[in-house]
Amino acid sequence: MGLSESDTRAKLIDPALHARGWTEDLIRREETAGAIEIINGKPFKQTKGRIDYTLRLKVAEDAQPVAVALIEAKPEDKPPDHGLEQAKLYGASRRLNVQFVFASNGHQFVEYDCFTGLTHAPRTLAEFPTPADLQARYEQGMGFALSDPAAAPLLQRYPTGEGTRRYYQDAAIRAALEKVARCERNGEPRRALLSLATGSGKTFIAVNLLKRVADAGQLKRALFVCDRDELRIQGTGALQAVFGADAAPVSSSNPQKNARVLIATYQTLDVATDDADANFLLANYPEDCFSHIVIDECHRSAWGKWSQVLTRNPNAVQIGLTATPRTLTVTEKTKEALADAEINADNLAYFGEPVYEYDMSRGIEDGYLAACEIVKQAIFLDGERQSEEVTGVDKGDLAGKKLIDALTGEPVDLEEAREHYGAESFEALLQMPERVQAMCADLFAHLVETGGPEQKSIVFCARDTHADRVAAEMNNLYAAWCAEHACKRAEPFAFKCTASVGGADYIADLKAASRSHFIATTVDLLTTGVDVPPVRNIVFFKYVRSPISFYQMVGRGTRLDAATGKLMFRIYDYTNATRLFGEDFAQKYRKPREKPKVPGPDEPIEPPAEPEIIISAGGFDVRLVHDGTCIVTMDGTGKAMPIPVEEYKQRLAARLIAEAPTLETFRRRWITPIAREEMMAQLPDAGRSAVIVQLVDDMAAYDLYDVLAELGYGLAPRTRLERAEAFAYKHSQWLAGLPAKTAATLHALAEQFAQEGTKALESPKVFRVPDVVKAGGLAALQALGEPADVLLETKARMFAA
Repeated sequence: MGLSESDTRAKLIDPALHARGWTEDLIRREETAGAIEIINGKPFKQTKGRIDYTLRLKVAEDAQPVAVALIEAKPEDKPPDHGLEQAKLYGASRRLNVQFVFASNGHQFVEYDCFTGLTHAPRTLAEFPTPADLQARYEQGMGFALSDPAAAPLLQRYPTGEGTRRYYQDAAIRAALEKVARCERNGEPRRALLSLATGSGKTFIAVNLLKRVADAGQLKRALFVCDRDELRIQGTGALQAVFGADAAPVSSSNPQKNARVLIATYQTLDVATDDADANFLLANYPEDCFSHIVIDECHRSAWGKWSQVLTRNPNAVQIGLTATPRTLTVTEKTKEALADAEINADNLAYFGEPVYEYDMSRGIEDGYLAACEIVKQAIFLDGERQSEEVTGVDKGDLAGKKLIDALTGEPVDLEEAREHYGAESFEALLQMPERVQAMCADLFAHLVETGGPEQKSIVFCARDTHADRVAAEMNNLYAAWCAEHACKRAEPFAFKCTASVGGADYIADLKAASRSHFIATTVDLLTTGVDVPPVRNIVFFKYVRSPISFYQMVGRGTRLDAATGKLMFRIYDYTNATRLFGEDFAQKYRKPREKPKVPGPDEPIEPPAEPEIIISAGGFDVRLVHDGTCIVTMDGTGKAMPIPVEEYKQRLAARLIAEAPTLETFRRRWITPIAREEMMAQLPDAGRSAVIVQLVDDMAAYDLYDVLAELGYGLAPRTRLERAEAFAYKHSQWLAGLPAKTAATLHALAEQFAQEGTKALESPKVFRVPDVVKAGGLAALQALGEPADVLLETKARMFAA
């Protein structure tokens, strides 16, 4: 029986890599958040995500390592190429944006070169490429050297540490910077397109792109363009957190000509529509005013009025961000679907193919986006469920039905009705109160069945009058339900949120109010540019023709929300809108369910039990529940506040980087007790934060050094035992040159580190441990000099890269 996969890596692959020059700071463990599964309608988050090991190049101590390769390790008794096809089939190289894929069983390895498409025959690990080998091949394939000025942004570090970014965000940033460097080297327009699902953190990508360009000394003036005020506010906050007063929002009264990073909407620039005259843009920003432009939500025609933002700055680096997939499923030749196809074609023609893609399906699979359950219903007329293929009704089908003109609100006689109404005409041209009532009753029953009616939901309606009727009907159903169950009504429960009634004023309540504003009925206002993480249901009462609009609507539900424990959302599809999903996505999720029964007064609704675990670290509580993790800590006023664990980690990483900007600085301070204590005291919660993260991430087997080194600097963490074993092979020559008893004592001390970590090497009691005494003990160390100095060097070597 050969070694397991983990033992193969630790005992065979890691030593061989180290011998070829791949030190610890050049290896990173990329771990996803852990997939969310929906079981019996409830979300369950896996405790561990997928782990990929990447190899990185580092050209200087303070440089950001650049990922170039992936290693797929398999057990010792498997053939060396066993994991190669898995990595290729999973698209791991594209997902991680690396150019070389390796698979190994600990004795031999095989390689797939993404540049050439060639797979090399098995070779021994003694022949594994060195960092210099891969750097030369990477530079040749990319068409630029890492020492080129054009590549300088690639080498700039993340300002808040590597623990604050996700693997795909780093991959996207690198892909964009690599494309820009290639274009600059080849004398081509410096443009790149990134396609990432709503909720995956495009703002984070934009901020860090600009920051790294600025740190490389290449940012003159940047423009970040977005679609709505909500996104401008969000972008301003994120950019000012990094650039401070150098980033400023543009308004109609203040063009912010002195700021270095400008945040503007299409509307403010007066380029939102083809009818706009672009006066604000033309009056305030001359040609080639900007060195860098980031276009958020660029799912617009590149040849519309807004394209002047780009064409007036032809020499600028131009980055397009979109949540729309490159390939849209267009099953019908409507003008909207054809227009969407043209928009995609325009974007591809201008920016080129996306240099990186991360779709909704991948985000859900990784656990970074909420899992999705699709409930497809076809409510028609009397409430009978019909085939989803129903495309409309003939005049004769409407006999005996109450009909209302959607434009005027006036009754429509059957004689005045059209001979045929397509599915898209319901509620848009012709409203049928019975149909609205039936659809609302069905939706309300589903809400009751899945946790109660008080769930944050967005219902997309055909027009304002339709939104009014749906809101009124949902309120009536809710009032009756509250009366039946003798519970207090939340006011307002359902409300219209459209542009015609100043709906933007209600968005904050939809997002934050916990006892009101649950059901928002809208037309287009909440389609894009609105971030409402608590939304658990996206409802289609509106016939949707545009695939781009559909993806934007669905995107309102994809965000996770730790504050409310949201891990999943539901799409209630009453108009066959989900036909616009790509087939690969749709096949992964649930089929239509039978209409639920509304619990009566003798059948009280009991929310599912949520097992809760409390762990403590230095007096601070960490609350763990199955649908989310929060850490209870103190805010600036001394008040205990629960915050999402990801946000807590970001705070910790930012403070750590401020105290120790590089891994080397961190390592030097760590091995000296006084310097370490001073550094830890500056971290959130007076250093207890590291212990809290260690507990939350189930890293009890790791020394705090590895917990923090992974969070702040992207180091692949080793358990205490793995680090003790690595000490033996990394410093075998040094140990071999020592007196036998001295070397034996150091091995014994390494075994104590494996059990208790750093503190074991700093405790005087360690020299009373029988195994240390037997090996030679304190006297054996004195042969090298002062024992304190020997222990310091031992720690330095224990944590050496």
